[in-house]
Amino acid sequence: MKAMILAAGRGERMRPLTDHTPKPLLAAGGDTLIGWHLRRLANAGVRDIVINHAWLGARLEQELGDGARYGVRISWSRETSALETAGGIAHALPLLGSDPFLVVNGDVLSDIDFSRVMVAAQSLDGERHLAHLVLVNNPAHHPEGDFTLCADGLVCLEPQPQCPRLTFSGVAVYHPALFAALAAASSARHALRSLLLPAMGRAAVSGEHWPGVWLDVGTPERLRQADLIAAHWVGV
Repeated sequence: MKAMILAAGRGERMRPLTDHTPKPLLAAGGDTLIGWHLRRLANAGVRDIVINHAWLGARLEQELGDGARYGVRISWSRETSALETAGGIAHALPLLGSDPFLVVNGDVLSDIDFSRVMVAAQSLDGERHLAHLVLVNNPAHHPEGDFTLCADGLVCLEPQPQCPRLTFSGVAVYHPALFAALAAASSARHALRSLLLPAMGRAAVSGEHWPGVWLDVGTPERLRQADLIAAHWVGV
């Protein structure tokens, strides 16, 4: 199974740190944010990884190379300007192939078990089941959450009685059919919600709750938190 790490954003809220360093290359503990993802993906048995980039992409390629240092093979999806999440994935489809794939946001710190998430990919059929999202507890900066995880395991936008409202972690498995409508415009900007919401309306999106570590490293203060958390990670 292939994975894609999203690494094309500028990281405006992290400036001036991101003026000369791509956000996924910011250090946390004994590695970079993206380095921790590569370690965990390799440990989960994922060897073929696509990484997209736009801002300071040459720095990413210089630092990570072909991925051999992490025991993986990296293919690079280069964007002239950031295409947002769905646009970036659609642009990378020729590298990702025709089977379901895992996607990870490059600017978060998490101990999400990728091998567990990958099991859900087996149920993605490209018609009735298009995506499986990992949802996490709502952080203080996003208390309202993003989606509702229903009792039957489906994910929807609207609140439901007795069902938790949670935050999308940026980790998911997708069937490439979800992005088929964008394939012809694979260099255009598209937000992921524009595809997920209609699919949710067709009950084609499932999800699970991860109660462990997850931090959106969107500010210098949260980068300091990430550094403290990852400093205790060993053997990852």
